[in-house]
Amino acid sequence: MSTNMGPFSGDNDPAGAGALVTICDRFQFDLSCLVDGELEERAAAGAMLHLEACETCRTFFSQVRQCVEMHRDVSDPARLMARVAMLTGTEWGSHVRSIEVVQRLATIFYQLGKAYVLAAMDPGFRTRVFESVVPVESTQIHGRGFVDGVLSSAEAQRSGVDWTEARHWLNGRLKQIEQPLEKGKQLLNEAIRADPTHEEARIYRAWVNARENKRMAASKEFREVFRGALSDVNRGHAATQLGLLHVQEGDHRSALACFRWVRMSGLERRDERFFFVGFNIAVQQLALGNEDQALASLRRLLDEHAQSAAYVAELVSQSQTIQSSVETRPSFAQALLATCPELFQAGDARAAEAPQEPRGLLEFETGADTSCLEF
Repeated sequence: MSTNMGPFSGDNDPAGAGALVTICDRFQFDLSCLVDGELEERAAAGAMLHLEACETCRTFFSQVRQCVEMHRDVSDPARLMARVAMLTGTEWGSHVRSIEVVQRLATIFYQLGKAYVLAAMDPGFRTRVFESVVPVESTQIHGRGFVDGVLSSAEAQRSGVDWTEARHWLNGRLKQIEQPLEKGKQLLNEAIRADPTHEEARIYRAWVNARENKRMAASKEFREVFRGALSDVNRGHAATQLGLLHVQEGDHRSALACFRWVRMSGLERRDERFFFVGFNIAVQQLALGNEDQALASLRRLLDEHAQSAAYVAELVSQSQTIQSSVETRPSFAQALLATCPELFQAGDARAAEAPQEPRGLLEFETGADTSCLEF
């Protein structure tokens, strides 16, 4: 479906206005289904395209999502109390205090699990999401002290957590596991066992599953986080990771829908960590043969992040999809130069900075398309 709404928005004819309302009614029904996770992929892609062009439907989509969040809170008292405590900073009796100590325990397990996982899977600790990796030893000592404090209080009985078992994990049990990755996985599982709603721990566990080629398990958990997360940032991470799984499977339409959701949520503008989404959208459009839309997406990315032109040029130089298009379709290379000339200027600047390894924009490396969310 064309995203050009000009024939409707620019026409004062009542029939034209009626046609626009009819179109928006249909898409708003689809958007309601999309929020509930009940829209099939082709219709979801059409709805996301319409959202990019229609401010009325973007407002409607935002309002529906808010209503869904309110419904989730009302149907889950623990979730509601946790949200109130988070927003007000106040305690609401022993029940809320129990929730807080459990969440704190889960976060300790999560932080340690993340540190071990990254030590095993990303030795360079190139973390670009969530907070920095914690120092393992001091965090473990701090965690034991926290658990000991809870064990000596009434919270241990009220919370429903086996705090003695938790102390075993923070004391000698981890030493029995030799591999850092296995330690990390066990700790993430303990975090989720303590607090099944811990969004970051679930995202990391799913990410580990994806790296170990357990795609079905990873996809299931990413989808559950996306549908139920309180944090829009965590929903964005889950959507992005789902998109990357679709890319690996060659399902570029589904990947594009995931990346577009992140853009439509506004995260790309509000949080610099989601800057790459515009680039991923361009790559998926190009993979689908939509050269004009791919060029428009790159142009938009440069317009919104002019200070990052050199980085965008680096991403372009590493993309197998763009490499293939430039090498096999000279007309695309010419259109890329005409549409995004600063990419070539950025490439020349990088070559001048490193004369021992000259490389212009169109001298490509052989790496895969940038995954952009490397935990």
